[in-house]
Amino acid sequence: MITQVEVRPYGRADLEGVIGLCEAEGWPSFPADPARAHRALTAPGVTSVVAVAGGAVVGFAQMLSDGEIQAHLSLIATAAAHRGQGIARQMLTLALSRAGGERIDLVTDSAEDFYAGLAHRRLAGFRIYPPFAK
Repeated sequence: MITQVEVRPYGRADLEGVIGLCEAEGWPSFPADPARAHRALTAPGVTSVVAVAGGAVVGFAQMLSDGEIQAHLSLIATAAAHRGQGIARQMLTLALSRAGGERIDLVTDSAEDFYAGLAHRRLAGFRIYPPFAK
């Protein structure tokens, strides 16, 4: 059953729903400090959007962009019960239109099949952590 979903910009009232999605995915950073999560979702250069169904947040995306060419998808999640309905595509579309950019780079460890279904070019990538000494 496809649920009516509204995809819109993130607002402070959406934080609890975003935290819940992060907890469901096993992502600890946002739940550990909700005030910090809100700052990260609303920081300069960040565009965050949510998908809402029946008053509940069922998806969110966080994107960074130079506003012209390059965008980077930092986080995206859709509640398990709402997957396969095109919600993530809608969130990507709105986030990129609001952030600006010609393309989105991303790293995934769990959604390769989803991204492979979109127009793409596969590139190697790394997630690096300080300290950067060899």
